Amino acid sequence: MTISDFTVDRSRTAADNPPQYTPQLRRNIAPLLFTFIVVAALILGWQHRDEGHLTPERGVGYWLGIGGGSAMLLLLLYPLRKRLRFMRVFGSIPYWFRIHMVLGIIGPVLILFHANFKFGSTNSNIALISMLLVAGSGIVGRYLYGKIHVGLFGRKSNIAEIISDAHRFKLALGSELPLTDHIVQTLNAFDGEALKPIDGVFAGGLALLELGRKARRCRRQLMADARSILASEARSRGWSRRSRIRHLNDVRDHLNLFFAAVRKAAAFAVYERLFSLWHVLHLPLFFLLILTTVLHVIAVHTF
Repeated sequence: MTISDFTVDRSRTAADNPPQYTPQLRRNIAPLLFTFIVVAALILGWQHRDEGHLTPERGVGYWLGIGGGSAMLLLLLYPLRKRLRFMRVFGSIPYWFRIHMVLGIIGPVLILFHANFKFGSTNSNIALISMLLVAGSGIVGRYLYGKIHVGLFGRKSNIAEIISDAHRFKLALGSELPLTDHIVQTLNAFDGEALKPIDGVFAGGLALLELGRKARRCRRQLMADARSILASEARSRGWSRRSRIRHLNDVRDHLNLFFAAVRKAAAFAVYERLFSLWHVLHLPLFFLLILTTVLHVIAVHTF
């Protein structure tokens, strides 16, 4: 099997590949910067928690609690925007999702500073624990969301599209490498085994761990085969060292994209099921947070 056996879109390059398979550094700078600022603030707050600069009952500490509670309450705007038609004039769903995520971080941070990183009365402790549970649940949900969507605020992925991408990446290898039957059979066997349906979330999770190990081993073997094939091609065609390295790098990129696409396709059903279960859990936790926060506010201003 040679290059002539393939029809490859030569206009497509590694830079044109979908963002769900290749990290986009520019898109990640703002979230990374935001995460760094939040983590730095939490570390500083924890280190100075015993210095008495903030108290929950008065001054800045009190207003941090008001701000944090308001931020958590505003989280309701995102699900309302998705469900109420009249709110469509107030911006797109991705826009509100950004606000939802930012408030979901800022709110708990303000509450932690309000509490001075310490437990207090029983009602405040219950409200604080509820908030931490909701914040933790939100982080898990964000991770699962990213596994079944294209980009942070993108559309939901389609399993058929992912499998099609994996096939395209496999064919694209033919533009850089005279594919042998062994390599083709190895790639076909890998995606055939990886995409077998698996019942149950737990069994699916174990299968994904094993798939990652198999992917790394298969990729190492194929790269060794590619080096041997390209060395032979370089001698027969008189390639320069730079040209041979370029071809090898392109093969490595396409193999990485192929395995990433296959693993994403194999994991899609598992993460989709986990995301559905997460929705069932997250909503009651959020309403528990609202209830405990209201009770805490009443208790603080009554007794």
